Amino acid sequence: MLAAAGTLAALAAAPARAQVRLPRLVSNGMVLQRDAPVRIWGWAKAGEAVTVAFQGKTYRATTGADGQWHVALPPLKAGGPYEMKIDASNHLVLKDILVGDVWYCAGQSNMELPMRRVRDKYPQEVATANNPRIRQFDVPMRYAFNGPKSDVTGGSWVALTPETVLGFSAVGYFFAKEINAKYQVPVGLIKVAVGGSPAEAWLSADALKQFPKYEQQAAPYRDSAAVAGIRQRESAAVSDWYKRLHQADQGEAPGQPKWSSPGYDASGWASMNVPGYWADQTPLGPVNGVLWFRKEVEVPAAMAGQPGRLELGTLVDADSTYINGQLVGTTAYQYPPRKYDFGPGVLKAGKNVLTVRLISNGGRGGFTREKTYQLTAGGQALDLRGPWQYKLGATTPPTPGTTTFQYQPGGLYNGLVAPALPYALKGVLWYQGESNTGHPADYYPLTSSLVTDWRAHFQRPDLPFLYVQLANINAAKKEPGESNQALVRDAQRRLLALPRTGMAVISDVGEWNDIHPLDKQTVGHRLALAAEKVAYGDAKVVASGPLYQAMKTTGKQVTLTFAGVGTGLEAKGGGPLGGFTVAGADHKFVPAQAHIEGGKVVVSSDQVAAPVAVRYGWADNPESANLYNKEGLPASTFRTDDF
Repeated sequence: MLAAAGTLAALAAAPARAQVRLPRLVSNGMVLQRDAPVRIWGWAKAGEAVTVAFQGKTYRATTGADGQWHVALPPLKAGGPYEMKIDASNHLVLKDILVGDVWYCAGQSNMELPMRRVRDKYPQEVATANNPRIRQFDVPMRYAFNGPKSDVTGGSWVALTPETVLGFSAVGYFFAKEINAKYQVPVGLIKVAVGGSPAEAWLSADALKQFPKYEQQAAPYRDSAAVAGIRQRESAAVSDWYKRLHQADQGEAPGQPKWSSPGYDASGWASMNVPGYWADQTPLGPVNGVLWFRKEVEVPAAMAGQPGRLELGTLVDADSTYINGQLVGTTAYQYPPRKYDFGPGVLKAGKNVLTVRLISNGGRGGFTREKTYQLTAGGQALDLRGPWQYKLGATTPPTPGTTTFQYQPGGLYNGLVAPALPYALKGVLWYQGESNTGHPADYYPLTSSLVTDWRAHFQRPDLPFLYVQLANINAAKKEPGESNQALVRDAQRRLLALPRTGMAVISDVGEWNDIHPLDKQTVGHRLALAAEKVAYGDAKVVASGPLYQAMKTTGKQVTLTFAGVGTGLEAKGGGPLGGFTVAGADHKFVPAQAHIEGGKVVVSSDQVAAPVAVRYGWADNPESANLYNKEGLPASTFRTDDF
């Protein structure tokens, strides 16, 4: 009876002993910001006394009526690992704490993109990534419309190893590696990027008041019941679409030979060249639904029975891919590279059959051009480009539209930014803009408001804000024209007028056929240069390429001056300068000649007797733009006009 009474007493006391709770960011392995006041916070029973012991000192707080408590640690020197003890009615010990620099990595998919996606490009980086002084906290995606959330939904601090590096933001990894090497301090990354997210999703309710259009757009989503109803209806509609597609697909018809079977007779199928799109090459036009593709390949004996990889570039939109009837990979949307690894026993000597079941959800289905299409095994590779057989399995209307809630104004601020506000930072890394190219005129006001908004809520008016300008994308065009990509790049250039900002120009590292260029090392390096200048106060570092400052017109010539000249200007590759256009009072831009003269650029055209404006690199893909400084950094694209 005494034992039973003791057990009951212990159970009754358990809730009181477990009162103290910490936010997930404040946890084992965390990196605290050096040389700045640091806040440690949490929740407990109202009125409960809390003590925090760290580095030989004790800090005390009393939980308020709202259940929150916090203590302020004085500026700390870089170092660690340390332990932190937190005592109230319970006792917590946090271990392996470092003090260094913490960077908040936000934006969309190019910041989110993990090292896993680029490991083939950087195999040595992955193999040697072993530095416990570089860490990442990967915050799960969360949106909220009924006010700021107090904590994130998951995540933990992870130290860098060859295994964990695959989950690190690729941009963040290369940035952190350079900062850690140069300043010899621990670096913590808080990754909150969300693929496809527009700038307005990251604004607080206060900031959204400046934008009635976006504030009104967000209003319906404050009704949680309505949101749940929309999700249920849309999910059911999409599920029904796929169900009907599957039922209609002749390639999977019950009681009939499966088109994925290697023994299936496809002699009557038509042919098209891969890579390419069936809207361009076949009588089908831009049909939606399922197309099956099939190719027979002769596999030499040296490849037979060996593990290997099938690479199919990127496919539009979703695929299930087979070798000799065995499913080797499936991907649900168009962007991830199809790199399907398979084990021994899949390939055989002689004829092998590759089959791709490709679903087009609502656009131009097919195989992305200028990507890798090959089968490798046993140290040999077979080129898969060229004729493939195809047959329509089923045609349907486009997939029903769905509401992407995480893209709605304010949702990501409430769900991801607000929980981190008490956490001390060194600065922000921002890689975003692709999702705002549809309304480029909004980008400068939205993002300049975001910078001011975050600085106010983090209570850091001087918080360094470093960002990446949009990369080159889409096919290059010979004639000057309008470009939403260029408009957003120019808005990003103008953000440099805000104090404590820095920009990484990457209009030379993109890929025309991929919104997710693989060269994330250059991006991280150029962000690190910006950090050295803006956040670390290194006045000597050349942090950017040429940045347009002013123009002066003399006759038909325009002389342009630049900041970011470094030790001098140059035309990359040694040829003439390209990418410049000029316009007169008619606002019609024509290609211009340009040359470097005394640290400036002189631009003119025989077609324009009285120039009034110059543009540089004004295109989605400004491939001819080759103005650099001698430090190897490209000039930002720009315009002098306001047309």
